[in-house]
Amino acid sequence: MNILVTGMSGLIGGFVRARLGPDAELAALNRQAVEGVPTTRADLADYDAIRPAFDGQDVVVHLAAKAGDNFTWEELLQTNVVGTRNVLQAASDAGCKRVIFASSGATVAGWERVEPYRSLAEGRYDEAPTDWTLIRHDMATRPRGVYGATKVWGEAIGRHFADTTPLSVICIRIGYVNAADRPSRPRDFAVWCSKRDIAQAIACSVSAPAELKFDVFFANSRNRWGYRDLTHAEEAVGFVPRDGAEDHRR
Repeated sequence: MNILVTGMSGLIGGFVRARLGPDAELAALNRQAVEGVPTTRADLADYDAIRPAFDGQDVVVHLAAKAGDNFTWEELLQTNVVGTRNVLQAASDAGCKRVIFASSGATVAGWERVEPYRSLAEGRYDEAPTDWTLIRHDMATRPRGVYGATKVWGEAIGRHFADTTPLSVICIRIGYVNAADRPSRPRDFAVWCSKRDIAQAIACSVSAPAELKFDVFFANSRNRWGYRDLTHAEEAVGFVPRDGAEDHRR
């Protein structure tokens, strides 16, 4: 299988390369060269510049993004909105079979402003109920910040391409992945995702049945205090997390 990865030089891109590399021919679409991998260096906002990277590719793993709300609106617009649309259009024009879109838990993180999710995210477990309603993939989005809103838009444009072209589009709402590969802050114990688990979630999406035309699911580790439902991830692509935040509790 030929797989194009956008943003391969990023944190998650490195995990994906290690996980998928032994079983696939990888190529990168990146701002900088990726050593040992054929790389197209281009800005996602420039459709003509990125388009050749998609020729001959079976699957596109779209990781490249401006992550977080420390970027200007123009930066978020050009990379996360225009860039995501261009990736989907290029994949469709090149005849790719599937695009895996790195969405974000930020699409629903606004729920942390209300209880019981606020207590869970702040680590005030004695104030949280014994059981709580998990946020499902098909519930209303509640983005926290403009960044989260751009990811909601990415899911929506992915739905459009899945409905109007032969592309299969799978959107993964990724939890908090960090270089240390362990939770540290109170919120991490609710939303952390290990590098092993996110790499596995993407691998499961790559190999999901061809008839899966569109889907959205959360990818977190199995966190005792998590509030995002993971059952649909298993139903959709067979993803079952292997790590847990509490394994790192001091």
